[in-house]
Amino acid sequence: MWYLLTEPTAGPRMSYVAKKCGIRLHPPSIILIYEDQLKNNIRKRIMPIRNFSKFSDCSRAAEQLKNNPRHKTYLEGVSMEQLQKLHSLLRCHLGGQSLTQSLEQIQQEETIDPEEDLNKLDDKELAKRKRIMDELFEKNRKKKDDPDFVYNVEVEFPQDEEPEACEWDAESDDEF
Repeated sequence: MWYLLTEPTAGPRMSYVAKKCGIRLHPPSIILIYEDQLKNNIRKRIMPIRNFSKFSDCSRAAEQLKNNPRHKTYLEGVSMEQLQKLHSLLRCHLGGQSLTQSLEQIQQEETIDPEEDLNKLDDKELAKRKRIMDELFEKNRKKKDDPDFVYNVEVEFPQDEEPEACEWDAESDDEF
């Protein structure tokens, strides 16, 4: 049994177009459903994950798999983030978690807590949070080609209180 996490996107000039990518827990493997554009048929490729434990680095393992000469051409349309998520899912499973617990943990790692103080994070965790925020921004960004795109949006904010006066904002007669 294998589990589909997300669907990859196809690259521009590939003869293999990735359609679906998932993981098989026993034995640990990445499963790729792809289209061979030259032969015009759908194929399945099973890529075993060897020497991987609950202590392994998921990003390093994903990078090694993506750069493996045997799998490189097939994995061009699969993002590094997706491969890292699949490896994280496998690592959680090897750590004794159920599939539901593993998916919840991965979802929690991929969400940003608005109350979290980002100044207290180390460089690696901060870079991860920034990557997640960038992905969320790109996902929600309105582009010119979107049907509900509006060029010049004007919003009126309620003026409930008198604005506070600030010393630096006050006009002064002293000129430089």
